[in-house]
Amino acid sequence: MNHALLLVDIQNDYFPDGKMELSASPEAGENARRLLLAFRKSGLPVVHIQHLSVRPGSSFFLPNTEGVKIHTSVTPIEGEAVFQKNYPNSFRQTPLLDHLRQDGITRLTIAGMMTHMCIDTTVRAAFDLGFDCCLAHDACATKSLSFAGFTVPAGQVQTSFLASLNGLFARVLPTNEICSNL
Repeated sequence: MNHALLLVDIQNDYFPDGKMELSASPEAGENARRLLLAFRKSGLPVVHIQHLSVRPGSSFFLPNTEGVKIHTSVTPIEGEAVFQKNYPNSFRQTPLLDHLRQDGITRLTIAGMMTHMCIDTTVRAAFDLGFDCCLAHDACATKSLSFAGFTVPAGQVQTSFLASLNGLFARVLPTNEICSNL
């Protein structure tokens, strides 16, 4: 039992009517739910990460709001760890690493939001900490980005970040394949 599911920032503000709606978040949330159910059925541990924005000027994931709550598609149940973070890296100033090491976890399947920010940062950190990582690409969501007067559509942002993680940092696979290999 050295394999765990890490669900990162699947929170209300990223879904329709949230303060930071992401492209295809309902579909990503549904795939994350499928992963969650498969891990539960297999008796494998699950860890939920919840972002709380404490940075001055933050406009979403504000404490004590509906938007900061974990989305109903992946509601934690008793016995599943829930850690709160304030930075993109799920390991930074959280008990996540100690929790995983205490439980003998060496393999992580990761899903969540935003691919270009917290997923990218967390996957790279997990790799640097020695974890064997798998990333469920269809259980992640992102948004369009702008730079130097150019707008990069969400689909291209998603593909670029997944491509850069695939191989060295993680095996980037679809939910169906991950679930069938548990």
